[in-house]
Amino acid sequence: MTLSRSAGRLAKLTVVLCLALSMLGFAIPAASASKGHGWLRLAHLSPNTPALDVYLYSFGDPHARIVLKHVSYGMVSPYERVPAGEYTVAMRAMSATATSKPVLSATVNVASGRAYTVAGMGPVSGLQLQVLRDRLTAPRGKALVRVIQASMHQTAVTVSAAMTVLGRKLKFTAVTRYQAVKPGDLLVRAVGESEHGSERFKLAANTIYTFVIMDDSGHLKVAGLEDSAGSKVMPSGGAQMGFGGTAPRPGAPLLPWLGAAAAGLLAAAGGTIRLRHRRRPALHAR
Repeated sequence: MTLSRSAGRLAKLTVVLCLALSMLGFAIPAASASKGHGWLRLAHLSPNTPALDVYLYSFGDPHARIVLKHVSYGMVSPYERVPAGEYTVAMRAMSATATSKPVLSATVNVASGRAYTVAGMGPVSGLQLQVLRDRLTAPRGKALVRVIQASMHQTAVTVSAAMTVLGRKLKFTAVTRYQAVKPGDLLVRAVGESEHGSERFKLAANTIYTFVIMDDSGHLKVAGLEDSAGSKVMPSGGAQMGFGGTAPRPGAPLLPWLGAAAAGLLAAAGGTIRLRHRRRPALHAR
């Protein structure tokens, strides 16, 4: 009778532990998906603003996750993969201490599976951080393109790609929507009131690009960024403008720790059953 009761309790406990483990197995992917990761890149697109140092902070963490030094006009970082959540981007005067007051700052909420460009835009007297939501996938067989008008000297710029107008009379700091175009060799032209410029690009299918119109000596410069390549849901960063940068890797997954905890729970449960099984004869012996 004692053995059957102990066996029954052991069977019940085993069922409970198996259910707990199965729940852990389902909860871990859900937790990972809910937290997830997104991508951020940082840009300096203000023509008359001197070089700045750019800091990226996770919400509630005073230590900078990324620090980019001496970032000047036209520089765009590669994308950095970061855990989804709230971040602060702060721009400080070049070589200023990390504790000094930022020239400007902005908050960006990174959603799982999304990509963002945080750009310092506008004249130095009205410099602002603009958060742009980037695309990660293009229509099958097409390329997606958009334009950022970062020329201060030309207040109305029309940008075209072959026979397609990508943006008409774009004001300084304007950002167009993405448009689908046929992949292949493409001449992108930017025409302002008194200056113009052009550049030829080779666009790949299923790839996303951003064209940035910038002031240059006596003409407009058309620079190209490859936002996302192929069918991967992973941004590739800057193609022509850019500088390197690294971010700390996220911590190790919880699965090994939960597995070890579950194994310990099983071992402890087994010990409890054995302990009760040993004590019971003593109780009957009284």
